[in-house]
Amino acid sequence: MIPEEDRGPAWLSDYGAIEADIQQMEDFAKALTAEVAKGYDPHANQVAQVMAEDLPTAFPRFTEMSAFMTQHNEVKNVTLANTLNFSEGTNRFAGAAQQISSEYKTSDAFAHATVSDVKEAFDNPSSSTVPSEQEGNN
Repeated sequence: MIPEEDRGPAWLSDYGAIEADIQQMEDFAKALTAEVAKGYDPHANQVAQVMAEDLPTAFPRFTEMSAFMTQHNEVKNVTLANTLNFSEGTNRFAGAAQQISSEYKTSDAFAHATVSDVKEAFDNPSSSTVPSEQEGNN
């Protein structure tokens, strides 16, 4: 029996194992990659081209309009960056899910999987592999 002073916090008393359905994770990674490739990427470039065009300059003596245009341009640039980076970020996420599922597919591997393994898969994109579209069609 563990002495009271050596026990963790009360809110952690019912802590149990974290279970993940590896096959579901793998299927999700493939479906996510395919959806981004087919449903997002073709439109992202069109949206980015339109957003890249600058609006006309405001009349300098119309201070409020000039301030609005400056703020609008800053927000537009952030939105444009997010639009262009969404695909890469989503593919990195899918790649991490694919990597985790391939490393921990066997039942014995469940005992060895750690939170740091999952964090590393998300933090280290070079070790993550993006599932190919052909894999998703098998």
